[in-house]
Amino acid sequence: MYGMICLGIESTSHTFGVGIADSAGRILANEKDVFVPPKNQGIEPVKAAQHHREVAEKVFEKALKTAKMEISGVDLISIAAGPGLAPCLLAGMEFAKKLAKSYEKPLIPVNHAVAHIEIGKLTAKTKDPVCLYISGGNTQVISFANKRYRVLGETLDIPIGNAQDFFARKVGLSFPGGPKLDEMAKLGRWTDLPYVVKGMDVSFTGIVTAALKKVKTEKLEDVVFSLNEVMYSMLAEVAERALAHTNKTEVLLIGGVAASQRFREMMDVMCRDRGAKCFAVPKEYAGDCGANIAWTGLLVDKPVKNPDINPRWRVDEVEIEY
Repeated sequence: MYGMICLGIESTSHTFGVGIADSAGRILANEKDVFVPPKNQGIEPVKAAQHHREVAEKVFEKALKTAKMEISGVDLISIAAGPGLAPCLLAGMEFAKKLAKSYEKPLIPVNHAVAHIEIGKLTAKTKDPVCLYISGGNTQVISFANKRYRVLGETLDIPIGNAQDFFARKVGLSFPGGPKLDEMAKLGRWTDLPYVVKGMDVSFTGIVTAALKKVKTEKLEDVVFSLNEVMYSMLAEVAERALAHTNKTEVLLIGGVAASQRFREMMDVMCRDRGAKCFAVPKEYAGDCGANIAWTGLLVDKPVKNPDINPRWRVDEVEIEY
């Protein structure tokens, strides 16, 4: 009925997720438990990893229950091997190896960034898009060519999601910061902030520093509105340049920040003006989740006997053979 079935495990950062997908592209389960750091604190990798170990079995069992199946019905297990926070990756890898050994299932290491792209292409039904990968840990402009996803541009310092979380934490907003800032931005008006695009690359640290200084003398809502508008505009600019360079007609927004309604609106306008079309991964798959890893595991389908984590495994280091 389902063809091949893969169970995928995600643990690259704050989320421990277990997803189940079949070879027809149906997501049968997508369960997760997210580590939430104390207020005004960032993610401590060791504590996040401890969280993952504590919830792993529960999330695994919940995913099987959601899919209405037993582990015996799973053909493959895939694991996000990187990039990500080393302690968190290790927690997921340990659990994946334990399952693979206990139930005698092939284990497939998957690149976390590639998984975001593939679930986006599947769910948004795109063919050959320029991908804008925007999340807490990544900001990259990516395009496929000659068996690899090529990085055309990226952040020179911190990712946009990290920038949003850091600013939100400094002004007393809870984690994750992006959705809180998007909501508050609706009440704000423009105030000048730096705009930093260097070719196809972007930089966010100076903007955040300037915004934190402005908070002392101007309304928080105005600073938040301007911070988001500047950062989103920078990304729209480099995405437009990527479209011009590649002659492609699709843009795909992936990663947690792709859930931002304001950014989607901005990208829709840019693409429409260029005769292109903007797609965004559905919100339930925009953030880190096991479904991304499960689907990509089916595509990769190359079991490894004793895989290891790779915290710095870049998307453009992966040869795409499917």
